[in-house]
This record gives sequence, C-alpha cells and structure tokens, in this order.
Amino acid sequence: MDAVGNRTLREILEYRAETDPEKVFVLFDDIDGGTTSHSYADFDRFVNRTAHMLQSLGVGSGDKVNLHLGNCLEFLLLWFAAAKIDAVIMPTNVAATVGELEYLIGHSECRLMFTQPAYLEVAREVQGRCARVEAIVVCGASGDGHGDSDRNSDGDAQFFDRLVASQSDGRPDTQCDVLGEVGILYTSGTTSRPKGVLVTNANYIYAGETVAKALCLTPEDRHLVVMPLFHGNAQYYSTMSTLVTGASMVLSSRFSASRFFDQAIRHGCTVSSLFSAPMRMLLAQPRRQELAENRLRAVLFAQCVTQDQLDEWQERFDAPLLQLWGMTETMGPPLVNPIHFRRSNMSMGLPVMGYRVQLVDEQGSPVARGEIGQIVVAGEPGRTLMKGYFKNREATADTIRNGWLWSGDNARQDDGGYFHFVDRAKDMIKRAGENVAASEVEAVILTHPQVFDCAVVGVPDPIRDESIVAVVVLIEGETLAGDAIIAWCRERLASFRVPERVAFRRVLPRTSVGKIQKHLLRAELVSEE
Repeated sequence: MDAVGNRTLREILEYRAETDPEKVFVLFDDIDGGTTSHSYADFDRFVNRTAHMLQSLGVGSGDKVNLHLGNCLEFLLLWFAAAKIDAVIMPTNVAATVGELEYLIGHSECRLMFTQPAYLEVAREVQGRCARVEAIVVCGASGDGHGDSDRNSDGDAQFFDRLVASQSDGRPDTQCDVLGEVGILYTSGTTSRPKGVLVTNANYIYAGETVAKALCLTPEDRHLVVMPLFHGNAQYYSTMSTLVTGASMVLSSRFSASRFFDQAIRHGCTVSSLFSAPMRMLLAQPRRQELAENRLRAVLFAQCVTQDQLDEWQERFDAPLLQLWGMTETMGPPLVNPIHFRRSNMSMGLPVMGYRVQLVDEQGSPVARGEIGQIVVAGEPGRTLMKGYFKNREATADTIRNGWLWSGDNARQDDGGYFHFVDRAKDMIKRAGENVAASEVEAVILTHPQVFDCAVVGVPDPIRDESIVAVVVLIEGETLAGDAIIAWCRERLASFRVPERVAFRRVLPRTSVGKIQKHLLRAELVSEE
C-alpha cells in the first residue's frame, strides 16, 4: 500500500506534465504510416480536451464508456480522460462478435461506444441491441466531407477528432478518489459469461509500481508495447510502469513478427512484454544478425516455451527474458523471475515484493514443497487485488476469501522456491495469448439442433500454445460434418474462440458423478495427431 498512497492516475499524470513537461511519454508507431510523439505535457493537454469532450457528451462520475479500439492514441487519451472525471472505461477485444459485445456492453451499462472505422458496422449493430448506448464516436477518422456536423451522413456516429478540437485544454474541475473505479476488464471464466474485473486508481498504480520495481525501471527506460491495450498486460505492466517511473513508451498499432526487433532498435527500446505465441513467431523469422544489436535488457513473457526455444532466443536476439505469472484480478504479477538473481525461465519465478503467494489444497491448507496446489495470493481488494467482479457478489466471494485470491491455477514449488505451472483448475484454454473458457465454446455448440453433448479441450500447438478441439456427440440418427460445427461457432464467437478441429464420439467419458473426464479426451486427441 505504501507504493500507492493516496495517488490517482490524474495526480501522477499531472505531476509528470508539471515536473518534466518536455519528456517524451508516448510514441505511437502505426508501422505503415509513421510515428506520432507526445510529451507528458502535450499528452496531458490532449487528455484534458478529451475529458471535456466526454463531459460534453453527458459522461459524469461513475458512467461507463466502451473502448472498442485497437492500439491507438485515442485509447490512451480516453482511458486517462475518464480517470480525470471519475468515469470508467470498459475495453473490448476488437475480434469480439456482436453477440459477445451485446452482453459485455449491456452488463457493464456503457453509455457510449468509441470505435474505429473498421469496426463501425459491428458497433452500429450492437447499439441497435443495447438501448442504453446513446452514441457511437469514431476514432481515427476526421469526418471531413460531412459538412459542419460532428455526425456522419447517417446521423448515427460522431467523430473523435472533431469533438475534441473544440474543447479547452484546461484541467477539468472534478475530484477523484484513490479507490474510485477506473476500468472494468472482462475476463473469461469457467461459466458461460465473462466476469468484469473492477480496477481502481490504486489498483492501476500498484500494478505499475510492482512491475517498475521488478524490472528496476528508470526514467531512461523505454517500453515497446505490442500487446493489445484492451488486455490488462499492456495497461498494467507497460503503460502504468512507464507512468509511475516517468519513463517513455512506444505504442505499436499491432504486433508484427517481421518488424518487432526493427521497432525496438529504431526507437531505442529497453523493455518489452510478450507471450509465447508471438515469441515463436519471432523465432520463425529468417535469421538476421543485426537484430541482436537491440537495447532490450528485459522482456517479460508468460505461458509455455521450451528450453530449446529459450536458448535460441538468447542466441539470436540477446534480449534477456523473464517469465512471470499474473491475472487480471491480481493487478501486478505476483510471480516474476528475478532480474538480479538466478533466472529459471522454465518456471514462473519467485514472489514479487509486495505479494504473498501460497500453494494450497482444496481446504485452503498449504501443501508441502514439491506438491501440487492451487495458487492463492494475499492482498487488499481495491488496492493490491481487484476490487471485485462488477455486479457479481457470488463470484467475488468465491474468488477472494479471507484476504486471499484463489486463482484457479495449479502449480508446484521446487527446492529453490521457484513456482512451476501445472494446469488450470478453471479449465481455461490458452490460445495465442487469449484466454478461452471451454464452457463458453461448449455453450454455443450445445445450441446446435443436431448436437446432444460436447466437450471442448485445448491440445498443445507449436505456434499458438494450444489449439481448440471440440469433441461432439450428435443426437442419435443425426449426421453432421465437423466443418458445420466450425461454421456454427464462427457465426457466434470471436475468431480466437472458434475450434480448429472437431472430433465425434458416441459418448463422452465421465466420472461416477457425471463430470466429463477431459484429461482422457485430451490424451486421446494428442495420440491421434
């Protein structure tokens, strides 16, 4: 808590703008069209204009706005503008379908949607289904050619650039609280519905301070941010650690395996964050000796890689890796490989200063060293742990028990104290950096009129961590091709949730109490490959 005090996002940003106004805060690299730079003072002025724009649209304390945006400057401006006026952002994955967005926007009670031209049609359809959504604002388009109106020719969208241009860059006359909510980040769970993680000012700052201390960041460091901003990783680990340190960041419009190290070299980046799928994509690129000339001194990563891949990474890129473990609910990463001690990057590392981590059995009792247990993390909701799940007291109470957050992930601890991931008690599939709850996919497949039963599992994939396989039992007498199941899912799920393969069975293996034995299915599927 000492790392947070009573600071808010607004206070830290304004402090940076006052004490180091010309220091570069963010460079936006759109890869194909150049780089835009904002100093701390410039960024703060644009945030103020954005805050006044939100207020002009009727957004006030506690109101929620949806950011259906890829990586762009507008995302950052809206995030910090909302924080200045005590409003709340709810980011969504740009690959989400209309049906998925309808639930998220309806459940979160969003009043406005901010999106980009590529996603405008989806946003319009969502607005038609969500009566609470009052307006759509398009980012990355000026609205030129539509006369003097801020709306487009159809009258159903407004334009960010034009709305902001007329606003004052003076600071809004509003108050913010350290425990006030700033974000709702939805995370897939084991139920058919995602849960909204409530993130406060204190939460964001604690996440930033945790990563900054773990990486020994200084104002001279520069993050290369290629992960999507609608995920906690880019918000917590990269943006917030940059801000609390007074460092700088390069925000890339997207991840490009062919350009990642060129970007790092061109912009003089010293730290970055990845997951294993893009790391494998980088290793699949042609060898170029000059890429080892980068200045990266630490690259955070999560999820499984092999020892051979770790060795090849170091030999080719000379960019030191640190594996970590964290969740949207834990804010910062409670486990990280140490930067100034022995690294064991086949493990998730050691507990980070500020976190207490244990492995426990189903009753909550600590397990012996070397035994498998569920990861639990001690903390204070709203400060060092999420405040809770939005409008879901039951799930909050089940996850945070007596000051401990139950992660649903199983691990073991070796003799040196390093934590090793074992499996996911929550039946989560990790596919190319996305968390996919098997139950969400199963719920869609079970609505097919010819399906009797199904189970969805993840099987190892050399590029995407895991591929999604649906095991389907048809209604007796029915016939159906696997492609039909995939097409059914593609119409109803975001692309990253769609199974790559469908296997058919007459029955599913179950325990005596009726639970599907997914470990048996997974073993069968792996043996068939």
